[in-house]
Amino acid sequence: MTYQEADIANVAKELIAEVNSKILCFYGEMGAGKTTLIKALVNELDGSDTASSPTFGIVNEYHTTSGELLGFHFDFYRINDENEALDLGFEDYLNQNVWVFIEWPEKIPSFVPENCTSIYIESLNEYTRKISF
Repeated sequence: MTYQEADIANVAKELIAEVNSKILCFYGEMGAGKTTLIKALVNELDGSDTASSPTFGIVNEYHTTSGELLGFHFDFYRINDENEALDLGFEDYLNQNVWVFIEWPEKIPSFVPENCTSIYIESLNEYTRKISF
């Protein structure tokens, strides 16, 4: 499916309705729109926090407007060794029944959960993206 940023809320709704796991792995080049889509997903899931890329902190935690834990957002772009994910307690985050959004899962190939939904985002041009999962 192709979309533009104006359609992102509808893309997020459709994605939430169709995925079979709360663990979502996002694949795409730098600037493809992974964080933008995660921001729309958090918003659609009644998140009280504005999603942003946790590139420097590696992980962000999000809550619903009622204060419940919504989930976690990982950005593994800056890690040099996949074992750094274990040092963060990555497996503990996965064992909770919450949403987990993972950017750059290719940096942690040994730890990508089997039950995740892989989402591929491709930039077709400055305004248009193609998504498959």
